[in-house]
Amino acid sequence: MADAPARFKDLCLDADDHHALADWWCSAIGYVRRDALEDAGTPEDDEPRPHDWPIPIVDPDGEGPLMWIVPVPERKTIKNRMHFDVVGETWPLLAAGATMVREADDEIEWSVLADPEGNEFCVFAPEE
Repeated sequence: MADAPARFKDLCLDADDHHALADWWCSAIGYVRRDALEDAGTPEDDEPRPHDWPIPIVDPDGEGPLMWIVPVPERKTIKNRMHFDVVGETWPLLAAGATMVREADDEIEWSVLADPEGNEFCVFAPEE
């Protein structure tokens, strides 16, 4: 693999309201804004991230990938060609503002949901 021309770095998700969507994903998967972690113990002269910049969110345990929630001028109009897979229960995500796209059935063992901006993601039941 050392000869590969590229390596995985981060995940990026376009958003109409990147602040609201960053907060939604943080709540949904237990991530935090990276700046909140970096601000703890940094010098007072550090400038806060400008409001219109992309927002990095991270797994506070350092397990999951860095995600950037990126502001874009256009709204989502078609199905994602790439999506996230998560493990969890669908009902809390639906209660938090996700919408059901397709429930688990005889053909698929997972549910397909969409975040508040319509980005699809698959929800797999936790292993028992």
